[in-house]
Amino acid sequence: MTAPFIDVAELDRLLAADGRGAGDRAGNLVIVDTRWYLDGRSGSKAYAAAHLPGAVFVDLDAWLAGQPSPAAGRHPLPEPRVFARGMSAVGIGDDSTVVVYDDAGGVIAARLVWMLRALGHEAAVLDGGIAAWQRAHPGVALETGPGGVRGVRDVRAASFTERAWPPSLLATIDETQSAAADGSALVLDARTHDRYRGETEPVDARAGHIPGAESLSCRDNVAADGTLLATDALRERLAALGAANKPVISYCGSGVTACHTLLVLEHAGFASGRLYPGSWSQYAADPSRPVATAN
Repeated sequence: MTAPFIDVAELDRLLAADGRGAGDRAGNLVIVDTRWYLDGRSGSKAYAAAHLPGAVFVDLDAWLAGQPSPAAGRHPLPEPRVFARGMSAVGIGDDSTVVVYDDAGGVIAARLVWMLRALGHEAAVLDGGIAAWQRAHPGVALETGPGGVRGVRDVRAASFTERAWPPSLLATIDETQSAAADGSALVLDARTHDRYRGETEPVDARAGHIPGAESLSCRDNVAADGTLLATDALRERLAALGAANKPVISYCGSGVTACHTLLVLEHAGFASGRLYPGSWSQYAADPSRPVATAN
């Protein structure tokens, strides 16, 4: 399977191997823009303003998450039929190789990549995202418009088989709380450290973290230029928390950026972890669940 993260040079190699240049939608390689913003800015408007040549836009709220609720969280996994329909609509099929980017160090793009890889599809995050691509191609203009210069009519629906989410890759709220409390798994909180410590909580019902969980902000896996830290540095950070000795469960605010932690875990050579999809948005909404603050 494709590595979970690839650089721009590897994307260019894949484009060449696919028999097309930037912007050509003829082959099996699909480039996806999944920009999304917690502050409410529109990812689709950002895509329309400028995106990688040939890229399609996948709306996180429409296709990568189910209906939000206190009981399920802000971004529960979508029903498999909904995910399959969304992938098919943008031209992602069973045989596609998918490269996903954002403008946030890959922490949003990781959601789609993790979902595809969980179902056995070839998918990777473009390391450094749209900024890295621009640095590598200073003479190539980004495309504009809601469907790129060729329009949405040029995206042909593909055959994407509906499959259930593998239970072995998921953790429930009870499993996550229990594992964090008794240490049977390393439970990692991918949110920023101030949210973990309970100093601020911009969107969810309560501030703090699951008692026993460790803080490992996904944004600390990324350098100032938006690319991943060196693999050895990532491996060292994870090993210091015990990732080499325990199974890992990853959560964040709503199960989106937690996927970045899981991809980094794989990238650094550790065993696959599990996603707690409801994450803090589900956990904090249940007043019977204990909450920890500070470190």
